[in-house]
Amino acid sequence: MRDLPNIDPALFHPIDPALYAAPGDPGHPPRILLLYGSLRDRSYSRLLAEEAERLLAHYGAETRMFDPHGLPLPDAAGPEHPKVAELRNLAIWSEGMVWVSPERHGAMTGVMKSQIDWLPLSTGGVRPTQGKTLALAQVNGGSQSFNAVNQMRILGRWMRMVTIPNQSSVAKAWDEFDPAGRMRPSPYYLRLVDVMEELVKFTLMVRGRSAALTDRYSERVESTEALSARVNQSRL
Repeated sequence: MRDLPNIDPALFHPIDPALYAAPGDPGHPPRILLLYGSLRDRSYSRLLAEEAERLLAHYGAETRMFDPHGLPLPDAAGPEHPKVAELRNLAIWSEGMVWVSPERHGAMTGVMKSQIDWLPLSTGGVRPTQGKTLALAQVNGGSQSFNAVNQMRILGRWMRMVTIPNQSSVAKAWDEFDPAGRMRPSPYYLRLVDVMEELVKFTLMVRGRSAALTDRYSERVESTEALSARVNQSRL
């Protein structure tokens, strides 16, 4: 495990999909999309997302990371904008997500919120986020806080995602990464490992059952056209 120098191989147990997957599971690696919330050259939210991506790969997941550079503000462009289309296509591709934001002024960043705001609740009756898993993490310039992850947890519920119980909050992030951008050994790193392990397990459990879990009476009596008109109100 050359790219995971902080991991003890004897204690890093592989995840057996057979223990979690639903009957008829598609069998491919869990598809995880990672979003981060800073455009800085040395973005600690991006560095934390990259550490998460390495762990996910070792747990057998297939990952994609979205680069928010060039993404317009919500409503400043249409869905045909290349960065908007890229983000939405990745959301549809994914079976789970990781959202990592810095905490700025006691909240998630605008960069993070803009990415989430570009994800529609419904497109033509298809919900890009509903029934998919979500893991949350934040980085802090000072002492440990949970404001950003708490806000993102509310958003995950609003997007009808299955947000896992565990979460990561890294205090004094500037001191938790070496000059090469790799996370140093610490309890914060151990928590990140726990969160990614839990995300893969939950994704395996949920993805083959998502349709059954999100089947609602109220939506069965509502037509696709009416649903799209209600969720995508142009006046908002």
